[in-house]
Parts: sequence; C-alpha cells; structure tokens
Amino acid sequence: MGHGELRGVVALDGPSGTGKSSAARGLAALLGARYLDTGAMYRAAALAVLRAGVDPHDPVAVTGTARRALLVQSTDPANSTTRLDGVDVGAEIRGPEVTLAVSPVSATAGVRELLVAEQRRIIAEAVEQAGGIVVEGRDIGTVVAPDAPLKVYLTADAEARARRRTKQDNDSGRATTVERTLADVTRRDDYDSTRQVSPLRPAADAVELDTTPLDLAGTLDALLAMVEERGLRHERVTG
Repeated sequence: MGHGELRGVVALDGPSGTGKSSAARGLAALLGARYLDTGAMYRAAALAVLRAGVDPHDPVAVTGTARRALLVQSTDPANSTTRLDGVDVGAEIRGPEVTLAVSPVSATAGVRELLVAEQRRIIAEAVEQAGGIVVEGRDIGTVVAPDAPLKVYLTADAEARARRRTKQDNDSGRATTVERTLADVTRRDDYDSTRQVSPLRPAADAVELDTTPLDLAGTLDALLAMVEERGLRHERVTG
C-alpha cells in the first residue's frame, strides 16, 4: 500500500453494535489508509487464555499467557486478519466462548499495557508508511492515541445495536437471537464502562455520532465530512 489520502490518525470508539468496525474499515478503504481493529487483538488474547486453560479472572496468569502469545494484526482494510501463533483465528475469536472471556481479559492491566504498546507501534508504522490510519476500539481516543486529530465516539440505542450484531453473527454462521445478543451487549457495556483500567468513555474532545438512524453509507458520509472539516485529507499519491 502506498500513501493514501488520510493525514494522521482517526480514532473511532464506542460500544459494540454501533457500526464501528464496518465504518472504520470503510473509511480506511475510501481514503487509502490503514485500518486497525484493536478489539480483535483483545479477542485473540482471550482465545490464547482459553486455549491455555487459564482463568480469565486471574490477572497474573492472564498477563503471562498474553505475553507468551504471538499475536499479529494486519492493517489492510480489504483483508483484516488476526493471527495467533501463526494461525488465522479471525473466525474463532468471534465465537461465544471468546465473547464471554474477552471482557475480563481486556480489563487486565498487564494485557492492556502489552497491547496498547503494540497498537501504538502499529499506528506509528502505518502513519509513516501510508500517511494515515483509522483505528477502532474502546480506548483509542482516551488512551491509545490521545493526540489523534479526529476522535469520534459512536453511539446507538441498545436494541438497534443488538439487532445489528445479531444480523452480523447470523450472516457469519453464528446462530443467535436478538434477545441473547441484547443481554451480551448490556453485559459488555456494564463491564467495559466500569472497569478500572481504560474504561469505555468518550474522550473529552471527541465528536459523538449517533448511528441509530444511519445506515453504513450515512455513517461514512458523516465521517468523511469530519475528515474534510479537520483538513485531514490530501490528494492521493500511489506508488
């Protein structure tokens, strides 16, 4: 990938089901930028913990397991892959077992320290090589990239988020119901917003965007307008 149209970092934060992943990938693709799914990195760490037979609530064992795991996250928006110990685990990390384990694993201070350092390395490399990167997660604007020139916090009402996640899961072959997904969304909201380390919350200077009434095209239009307003877009140069 050569230099794209995006200058610097766009930080997209928000809870599950707000359309964050689709919007981040789509925005990166439109601007020829890199894309980083930090949530996939925490899910891969949770999978490593489950494979090791470690209690997700044991911070010492969880941190040790995460440090030993070889985790590689790609930054190509057209082919975002997550590899754990050399194997693509993109489908496995979306399963129900990992979904239950990811909140306590991601709340572990040692895991966050480890992965935040790696995320910052990836971001710096992407900006140097491609000019810009769109990063999605729950603490990008507050912790990972607090100096990002554009921070957006996506929101949506809980039922809309549950419907979106249910459709996404069912389309991917992970059968579920809106009721089950709503319970999971609510549980994760509570866990992520009350954890001591990097709680889910908008950065003080983040722009809040309610995606409840928006489809993907509408969300991308709003994000592109923000990029333009901040002067973060330049003429694309391929090479």
